[in-house]
Amino acid sequence: AADPTAVALERARGGEGAAGGRSGGVYLPPHKLAAMLQEADRSSTEYQRMSWEALKKAINGLVNKVSVSNVKAVVLALFEENLVRGRALLVRSLMRSQMASPAFSHVYAALLAVVNTKMPEIGELLLARVVSQFRRAFKRSDKAVCATLARFIAHLVNQQVAHEILALQVLTLLLEDPTDQSVEVACTFVAEVGATLLDLSRQGLHAIFERLRAILHEGRIDKRVQYTIEQLFAKRKANFSEHPAILPGLDLVDADDQVTHDVSLDHELPLEEHLDYFRADPDFEANEKRYAALRKEILGESSGDEEESGDGESGSGSESGSDEEDEEGADDPAAQRLDGTAQPIIDRSEQDVVNLRRTIYLTIMSSAVVDECAHKLCKLKLREGEEIEICTMLLECCSQERTYLEFYGLLGERFCRLSRRYQLLFDECFMRQYTMIHRLETNKLRNIAKFFAHLLHSDAMPWTLLEYIELSEEQTTSSSRIFIKILFQQLAEYIGLRTLRQRLNEPDMAAYYAGLFPRDNPKNTRFAINFFTSIGLGGLTEGLRDHLKNAPKRLLEQQAAERAALPPPPPPP
Repeated sequence: AADPTAVALERARGGEGAAGGRSGGVYLPPHKLAAMLQEADRSSTEYQRMSWEALKKAINGLVNKVSVSNVKAVVLALFEENLVRGRALLVRSLMRSQMASPAFSHVYAALLAVVNTKMPEIGELLLARVVSQFRRAFKRSDKAVCATLARFIAHLVNQQVAHEILALQVLTLLLEDPTDQSVEVACTFVAEVGATLLDLSRQGLHAIFERLRAILHEGRIDKRVQYTIEQLFAKRKANFSEHPAILPGLDLVDADDQVTHDVSLDHELPLEEHLDYFRADPDFEANEKRYAALRKEILGESSGDEEESGDGESGSGSESGSDEEDEEGADDPAAQRLDGTAQPIIDRSEQDVVNLRRTIYLTIMSSAVVDECAHKLCKLKLREGEEIEICTMLLECCSQERTYLEFYGLLGERFCRLSRRYQLLFDECFMRQYTMIHRLETNKLRNIAKFFAHLLHSDAMPWTLLEYIELSEEQTTSSSRIFIKILFQQLAEYIGLRTLRQRLNEPDMAAYYAGLFPRDNPKNTRFAINFFTSIGLGGLTEGLRDHLKNAPKRLLEQQAAERAALPPPPPPP
């Protein structure tokens, strides 16, 4: 019997050995293969061939086990491998896995989208090969391969790895000379990519549906395919709600970081097929070190495990380096306090705030009456400074309703009467909402105005919060004027115009209403008078009208007083 080690070395040198010329051959245990890698000369062709096989096995294993739940971990593990050297291996593995499991096309597209942000060459190479294979399958009328590759292209467009023009070109090609098979593939493709085209190229999608409508009216295709087109029109009417562009768990790349490739069906694309096979690299060690530096830049590794990262092309060295760092970090005295106690962990991801807001929202939505909701919210264990989240979520829930519900006003009133702290927080919320009022829709704006009108008329909050409003043409926008209109109309409806006028004419509060009833400039005074008169509350401006009427007289008196205060001119000589 031949020695397995000798057979493996013979195959690494390029000979057939005992394997009979077939790839594969004798199985070597991982520990024995690792020992052979350690003993071999790093500059030799045999070592490069063995590391190539280890790289291929690692990439195939990672791609085969990827799923929605572990895609982030698989991406990090992939970057541990030399993807510059094995970029064609990754592309082949992704295409082979997608062809075997088309239902996981969205997962493979999400995996490639993350890799594409750091290494756009890999995304471009995969797109070139997928498009080339799709064209060959279309010429051969291979429906199964066309449908599978079209599904992959659709999800690559959804992830913005490919431009939406490619999707429109694919659909144009499929519907140019329609057959039962090509129309069925086109319908499947539109169902997968329709949500994205609806956002990015609505006119192009409309043209495609007009072409499908014409095909349907011609009646040349099979009844089953006609029914498929009718189903597609129903999906379009529902805005492709059953086929979202990207699942929440696969939305891993920000729009600013994504690299979109402009690949066309008409262009001859470089497939770089020579990268699929092993070739000896004269600068092997230098390229490995160069990728180790690139990997540290991508993953943010420390420089302490540089040697381990460079030793293991299959990722084993990087894992051992990480384990050693964890052990050293555990024994590091700097990670502990001086008094020996463990340092508290501070979560800066604000996940606890998100969880608190979710709890408050669910509590508000599940409560039937105000007392029940207030009791549940008071039982929440809030840390210092988290009371603002109750006020924020209360306003957010109120603004999301179609019409204003008094439930929210009564709940806000209950908290304001509970503690002076909540009055100050709602005062802060009023200032923030009024500052950003131009960003709100009219319905949200109306609900928030009615909410604060309830707090004011019930005296749950002091009327001093009106000091944030400055009523002038320069300081207001159309949104803020609508907000002020609804606020004061609600106050007049609650307490009556006479009582409202008495409250706004209190001498002690005049300083807080100076912005509402400006007297500094006749232009602003006229603007305020005209505004309140136009919304049916002209009775609130009697003081402003008297001020504007007597303004010339006061101006003359002021000028006379200034002249009287001047010293008399010196007598003539």
